[in-house]
Amino acid sequence: MADHEESAMEKITEKLRGDDSSSSSSSDSDDVNTSPASSLKSKVFRLFGREKPVHKVLGGGKPADVFLWRNKKISAGVLGGATAIWCLFELVEYHLLTLVCHGFILALAVLFLWSNASTFMKKSPPQIPEVHIPKEPVVQLATALTIEINRAFGVLREIALGRDLKQFICVIAGLWILSFLGSCCSFLTLFYIAFVLLHTVPVLYEKYEDQVDAFAEKAMIEIKRQYVVFDAKVLCKIPKGPLKAKKV
Repeated sequence: MADHEESAMEKITEKLRGDDSSSSSSSDSDDVNTSPASSLKSKVFRLFGREKPVHKVLGGGKPADVFLWRNKKISAGVLGGATAIWCLFELVEYHLLTLVCHGFILALAVLFLWSNASTFMKKSPPQIPEVHIPKEPVVQLATALTIEINRAFGVLREIALGRDLKQFICVIAGLWILSFLGSCCSFLTLFYIAFVLLHTVPVLYEKYEDQVDAFAEKAMIEIKRQYVVFDAKVLCKIPKGPLKAKKV
């Protein structure tokens, strides 16, 4: 009888342990099921669907450091050099070929006089270093440009096929704005404005990204609402012909 009672007590304790483990597993499963929901709720709207930091979006490395003013001396020097070039060509109305020729004349004259003056001073002439362009950066730049140009051609092809009307309207509007800006200022001025924006907008956005993203979320909701109204009143009323199947 004692053995029977002990075996019964062992069964009861095992059952209670099984219930506790099942309840703990169910609570764990509930936590697992609720964790994606909580992560979705905690997901914040980012401009253009950005999931990476601004530094990674700009490509990372030294160019991103320059755009985000991680080294203020280098960024200020680059921006100051671009401003000086823009002032020379736009305000002073200097020409590129003239600037290059005057630069070579000045450099050669200084080196020539320095080399000859060192012989009269009984000093060894200065060693002029050999200048050559490395191959790898040029190949990398050409490869990157080729990839981006091919990607742009692919996007233009998709737009020309008429598969996305919204994208077509956005591209046409963007090109029209660029054409209007091109008629108002020269290409160098437009390039300089874009260069200045690259050195100011990313660093300001990184500093105030929460406020900007909240405002952009409201703006995107309003734009989508207006597009739905435009689609219902205008785009849906445009007659479309039947699509014919192409023979392969």
